[in-house]
Amino acid sequence: MAFPSKLLNPGERVVVSTRSHPKALIGPGLVLVVLVAAVVWLSTVTDSTVAGGAAGVVAVLVAIWFVVRPLVKWLTTTYTFTNRRFIKRSGFIAKEGRTIPLNRISGVDFEIGVIDRIFGCGTLVVSDASTDGSVLLHDIPDVEQVQLQVSDELHRLASGDRHDDGS
Repeated sequence: MAFPSKLLNPGERVVVSTRSHPKALIGPGLVLVVLVAAVVWLSTVTDSTVAGGAAGVVAVLVAIWFVVRPLVKWLTTTYTFTNRRFIKRSGFIAKEGRTIPLNRISGVDFEIGVIDRIFGCGTLVVSDASTDGSVLLHDIPDVEQVQLQVSDELHRLASGDRHDDGS
């Protein structure tokens, strides 16, 4: 996925841009399947229009809260590392973001559980020198490769090699 170039500073380039693995949508998908099955079952059991209408309203509210909301959150949350900073952006209508300059990042680690290994993702742990400590980025696809690329960029920054950012 492409990070908007209008949000980059002159000489800044994207190293890695990603979002959570689609694994994060398994729960909402299961909720949708159960919800559809419940609505179909309820429509065959009851003949009451009022009960059907009430069930429909409840089904729509449940679908919005447990299916649409996580889907929109997944679609609108991105994690981007440039040669100068880490950027986390999220939100559809109300947006929020967090930026950490690369020179403030003290480490980038990863954790891969058994289920994560099956799906090819993991948790990226970005440690910085702030009072917040670290940022956990769950379900990052190819987390080992992302960690390697970011670590390489941190090493390049620490060694003073600035050939990639135009100076």
